Amino acid sequence: MKNWPTNSSRTEGCTLTGALSVSTSIADGLTIIHGPDGCVHHNASLLHALWHENEEGLFPRIYSTSMTEADVVFGGEERLVETLHAANRLHPGVICVLSSCVAAVIGDDVSTVCDTAGVQAVVITTGGFLGGGFSRGVSEALLALSSLGRKGEGNGTVNLIGEKNLEYEAEANYEEVNRLLALLGAKVQLRFVRKIPAHAISSLGSASLNILRDPSLTDVGRALEARFKTPYLSAFPVGLGGTLAFLQDVGEILGIESTDAINCEERYQKNLAVSFSDLDGSAITLDRGPVTSHVLIDELQESFGLVFTDQGIPVRLPDPLPVGTAGLSRLLHRWRRACRA
Repeated sequence: MKNWPTNSSRTEGCTLTGALSVSTSIADGLTIIHGPDGCVHHNASLLHALWHENEEGLFPRIYSTSMTEADVVFGGEERLVETLHAANRLHPGVICVLSSCVAAVIGDDVSTVCDTAGVQAVVITTGGFLGGGFSRGVSEALLALSSLGRKGEGNGTVNLIGEKNLEYEAEANYEEVNRLLALLGAKVQLRFVRKIPAHAISSLGSASLNILRDPSLTDVGRALEARFKTPYLSAFPVGLGGTLAFLQDVGEILGIESTDAINCEERYQKNLAVSFSDLDGSAITLDRGPVTSHVLIDELQESFGLVFTDQGIPVRLPDPLPVGTAGLSRLLHRWRRACRA
């Protein structure tokens, strides 16, 4: 029996889509897909629909080389050259070139074409048919775009690496991380890559800490550390204890005393428990979706008195898991509505 879509991993999608979720978030950038029009239509429609759902009335700037059956037989490199020059005439902040499965299978040398076409471009390898998935596409895009960064002295700021641009709560999660950093007196220098102009990427090597969105980006964190000597944390904070540990870790790396920040956050968490005291003793059944955190479940039992049983109100942990204390608050608001329905 085939797996239901709800049981499939969110990282199993197209490599091309993963890379596009990054490249199209450069405000003045333009992305070329070297492949058939269908690859562009599918992905542009998907991105537009998700952005519209998130109340962002934008349409992704994506060009297609419009490969045909003849190009599959004889090669499509000439089409790529023509499209590069057409895109360059629009004077974008950066041109990203993504290879499709078709171009990868027939062996079009995208990197060499871009090097010899006289147009500066960032090439991102996204022939997912030859191996890879959505998360691989995100990593490949971040690694390729990091070539635009310049080395610099650590200035005490923080870069956020690989925010999930297609998730509904991306901005809320950013605000939560920003709030936590503010408790330490630290600031975000660069969101790599989310809603930024291309020239901002040049500051990538000047921060004192990179915070990865989640551990799937560890290879990116290591690459940036090797190139710019910037240490990294492997994920945004999850859970009550995870949030306090996050403050301590950030403080240690940046050389900031974190005791006051941790105490402040502990008070916030205690007030949160009081505000949801009406949930104490509520029987809920956790729908075992694609993600489960036993540590988070234990915290929800201990701090909020929730009772997990097979006979309770059905609720679900979101994928990805809620970020920080504020993310947990939003989760509990949803569960409270379910319990009162």
